[in-house]
Amino acid sequence: MPQIKPAKSSYRWNRENYSTNRRRFDIWRFVLSLLSQFWLNGKHWSYSGGYTEEKAAIRRKKQAIWIKDNLLELGPTFIKVGQLFSTRADLFPVEYVEELSKLQDQVPAFPYEQVAKIIAADLGKPIPQLFRSFDPIPLAAASLGQVHKAQLNSGEEVVVKIQRPGLKKLFTIDLAILKRITQYFQNHPKWGKGRDWVGIYEECCKILWKETDYLNEGRNADTFRRNFRGEDWVKVPRVYWRYTSPRVVTLEYLPGIKISHYDAIEAAGLDRKLLARLGAKAYLQQLLNDGFFHADPHPGNLAVSADGSLIFYDFGMMGQLQSNVKEKLMQTLFGIVSKDADRVVASLVALGALVPTGDMAPVRRSVQFMLDNFMDKPFEEQSVAAISEDLYEIAYDQPFRFPATFTFVMRAFSTLEGVGKGLDPEFNFMEVAQPFATQFMNELTTSNGNGLFDEISRQAAQVSSTALSLPRRIDDTIDKLERGDIRVRVRSTESDRILRRLGTIQVSTNYTLIISALIISATLLFVHSYTTLALISLLLAVIPAWALFRLFRRLDRLDKML
Repeated sequence: MPQIKPAKSSYRWNRENYSTNRRRFDIWRFVLSLLSQFWLNGKHWSYSGGYTEEKAAIRRKKQAIWIKDNLLELGPTFIKVGQLFSTRADLFPVEYVEELSKLQDQVPAFPYEQVAKIIAADLGKPIPQLFRSFDPIPLAAASLGQVHKAQLNSGEEVVVKIQRPGLKKLFTIDLAILKRITQYFQNHPKWGKGRDWVGIYEECCKILWKETDYLNEGRNADTFRRNFRGEDWVKVPRVYWRYTSPRVVTLEYLPGIKISHYDAIEAAGLDRKLLARLGAKAYLQQLLNDGFFHADPHPGNLAVSADGSLIFYDFGMMGQLQSNVKEKLMQTLFGIVSKDADRVVASLVALGALVPTGDMAPVRRSVQFMLDNFMDKPFEEQSVAAISEDLYEIAYDQPFRFPATFTFVMRAFSTLEGVGKGLDPEFNFMEVAQPFATQFMNELTTSNGNGLFDEISRQAAQVSSTALSLPRRIDDTIDKLERGDIRVRVRSTESDRILRRLGTIQVSTNYTLIISALIISATLLFVHSYTTLALISLLLAVIPAWALFRLFRRLDRLDKML
């Protein structure tokens, strides 16, 4: 949870008298403004001096900053949605993803009186009876809640996390509005094509509601703590269930140095290189051994104790790998190692990371291109950030639909690699991951039989099956041709050019008629001494004339390209 920062205190959503109708107005105003900007992005005439990719990228960058600021204005629901969308580079341009990844909870703390009221309502007793001392000034504040330091009557020091008042009511209102917005995007002829916005909405709802249940966070903390009970270099705060409810969670107080405070770590005499490797090792153990991992390991949720142990905080958002995922993942790994794009595509479809479409050839070509470039360097020389960027660049505007678990893993890897390089400029995440990956591959191979021999047998059976079925497939294809079930699409460059010219002639004729009408009107007005109106008419004629000029220029460029 982030430290308290100077934050704008006049957020409308934070006011007690904030009405539901005003909330709807604020949200729809943002959405309609965003849609109008998206619409303008596709119009080349809206770019001053003509459209270029560089100008489009600059505009997207400015829009990303505007989106981030407005999400902060809209409050908790939209802050969390923005943070979730920062993991979906398969859906949004890279400029938006980069800016949303910077989205932090910069919200004001709520008053101590409200804290006391929530604790008394949920735990059944007022604060003086529950705690020996309770600091009224929070240690940290975020969009969902804030943390206070306290001391139990038994003398143990704890931190108490209290949910923001009215949060569930705000979520209910916001998610109902977001559902309508999602349905609009799903039914849009352009933005809804190949996108499962309803599925993304349901996924966000599930994650958001889980984060509002502090009992669930307590269970996650207990599970995480048990998984590392045999490791003295990892510390996880203990949950005090007697002082925990759906809106309040009380945890052991474990102070430490923030993992990104490099100077403080060095001043404490701790080994930065060792900490970088321990951070990577801890996460790899979560993912590959436990199958239960911290889905938001940003520097604010990771600290270092005085003895050099890693301390994890905030267990509201966790990821889990199902047992059957490992088997499907094995097929993906075998396909990557053998540079078999068909096998990789088939395994990604099985994992749900790829939506099958009518024509998968472009997708296979993209995957094959990635495999050819990815395998150029040894495994230990790869960069997680570079691999993620390549994957998302291929995935954007393609039928890839990375599940939340996958994107959480990739974001966590990238974050930890950045933290590791901050601690040790020579740190290489993939080098640390190599022995874990090798062990993982061996376990998968062993659990599926005799490894290499089984794989050779499987491929031999596949080849023989393909060879035996080839005559039947040819016969089926001929039957389909005879029935007219196969449609062949042929593109003729010359026909495209002629059709384009015919369309241009039609549009240019309309422009010419408008220009002529305005010039004739200007002439008549001028003859009858209406000079001002005549000038206005001439100025209006400049607009269709400029459009006509741009139309011919665009046609010339397209002709040169063909």
